[in-house]
Amino acid sequence: MTRARKEHVSSGPPRLPSRRTVLALGTLPVLAATTAAVAPPGAAAAPAATAVVDPSARRQTIRGFGGMNHTAWIGDLTAAQRDTAFGTGDGRLGFSLLRIPVPENQADWGRDVATARRASELGASVIASPWNPPAHMVETFVRGDQTDARRLRYDMYGAYARHLDDFTTHLRNNGVNLYGISVQNEPDYAHDWTWWTPGEMVRFLRENAGSIGTRVIAPESFQYRKNMSDPILNDAAALANTDIIGAHLYGTSFADFPYPLFRQKGAGKELWMTEVYYPNSSDSADLWPQALDVGEHIHRALVDGGFQAYVWWYIRRGYGPMREDGGISKRGAAMAHFARFVRPGHVRIEATANPAPNVHVSAYLGGSTVVIVAVNKGAAAVSQQFSVANSTASSVSSWLTDAGRNVSPQSPAGASNGTFTVTLPARSMTTFSTTA
Repeated sequence: MTRARKEHVSSGPPRLPSRRTVLALGTLPVLAATTAAVAPPGAAAAPAATAVVDPSARRQTIRGFGGMNHTAWIGDLTAAQRDTAFGTGDGRLGFSLLRIPVPENQADWGRDVATARRASELGASVIASPWNPPAHMVETFVRGDQTDARRLRYDMYGAYARHLDDFTTHLRNNGVNLYGISVQNEPDYAHDWTWWTPGEMVRFLRENAGSIGTRVIAPESFQYRKNMSDPILNDAAALANTDIIGAHLYGTSFADFPYPLFRQKGAGKELWMTEVYYPNSSDSADLWPQALDVGEHIHRALVDGGFQAYVWWYIRRGYGPMREDGGISKRGAAMAHFARFVRPGHVRIEATANPAPNVHVSAYLGGSTVVIVAVNKGAAAVSQQFSVANSTASSVSSWLTDAGRNVSPQSPAGASNGTFTVTLPARSMTTFSTTA
């Protein structure tokens, strides 16, 4: 496929997309003004209920945060941009995951290797997703009003598994050990690539995926439609050959983030969000306070959905975490509040999720360090007390993003046995780090 990836235009909450409109987006205007009222300087911060953090109540293990590099469609990241994306210090995004495509032609398999290798050197894990099998493995068929729909020929399932395994081997031989490979990108939104029915996906997983020499990701439904993943969870043989249930969240309502069947049958498997942009691809990623929507979206994906990974679409894009000029956008800052501090292997722990209106809190444990991420989407500052159970911590470090600052380190705050009170500025994100 040679056309640029579809990019969905939306105003307001995401809806079911009929088609994602192609945009030629470059660097967009930075820091558009907000029109909503903000509490005046000096106004008293509204009190909130105590946000209780319990390191003993452990939830999912976090695998990381990241984005997509697709050299064929928008060009490769530069060397400096790779370091910005996957470095962890000040002025970096802190990404620990990279997603790349699996080109259908072996001659193109080297396109994304340089970025994948550098991401790996900086400690990131790499996953890959195919849009199409090699052309000789595909047949066309009629699907509704689409007369040239594509699908994998049934007699090519084994050959396709070898194709995916060969790509895995190629990356390994070039210094990149893939963490996992997908069967198909968005098999249920495939007007421009290859369709798979739930039954076809289950058949491939059951009969062929076991021969692939890395973790297998499926089904990557474009909207986390459970009719694509339920059959995998309900088929013991298919599930045995599946390591990661992958999903995209385009237009998915928060109410559909929880997945009871995965909790029931997904023991030993991982749950990843492998692609999204949010809330749209039409606005500048520096639009404030809209960029706070990204912080809430990640919070809900991890807390409500139980996802272990959160992967953005293009890393470098006018609506993405990195602007076309290589600078970190406001949306990128929102991602960095998680990515830089909640590292692979951290475990989400129980925390009071909504201690005040428009305030979203999540917490994570890594060794003896507790990381708390707080999003205040409200127009007023909030006086927020945090209490880390059974902690003896006497100080807290923090980093702040608001209209004028991006992941800016703040003066340490005092704590008494893990309890501290801070002001969450209006329309802001803050990451706290303390000891358990």
